[in-house]
Amino acid sequence: RYFYRLLSGPEPLSTLEKDRAWHVQEDLNLPAMQEACRVLVGHHDFSSFRATGCQAKSPIRSLDELSVVEVIQSPYFPSLMDRERQMKVTDDLHDCHSNSEAVIPLSSSARINEVQTTNEDVEFGKRRFHRCLVVTARARAFLYHQVRLLVGVLKAVGTGNLTVPDVERILNAKNVAAASPMAPACGLYLGKVKYDLPSS
Repeated sequence: RYFYRLLSGPEPLSTLEKDRAWHVQEDLNLPAMQEACRVLVGHHDFSSFRATGCQAKSPIRSLDELSVVEVIQSPYFPSLMDRERQMKVTDDLHDCHSNSEAVIPLSSSARINEVQTTNEDVEFGKRRFHRCLVVTARARAFLYHQVRLLVGVLKAVGTGNLTVPDVERILNAKNVAAASPMAPACGLYLGKVKYDLPSS
């Protein structure tokens, strides 16, 4: 399981956040990104999400989970507590995110980190926090740079440069040239590895 962290907002990143997330200056459309995730989950030919140099014999993969949620911004991501909380949330929602057309309702805290613009925002010493979105990808095996290419497309959907039908078109193109630019490595975290060990 991989996590990918994005920070959305025009403000410069703090020193603690530099090289720890993908800074996207535009606001991101979370519901649209979630809808795009549902297109990509499942057993597909992921040639469009396979970087040049991939040595896998087949581009066919089963993407068991691809989700995106908004969380409280913390420069210490992913702490042990963050990982356990994120894994619990994604495990609870697994049936909804995996091969399902159901729409995941956003909780009242879905945009918990967004601050209403007021006059105080421009006062000295005041600043708005970035919105922090975390993409979770889970599969038995991934292609070379597959997660970063998936996040690149999700980001383009979030900014409005791509639509959900565009994501279907990219997937069906079976050509990495059809995909959006790959997300930078700075936001990618390995969250969990599970091995199927023989029973003793």
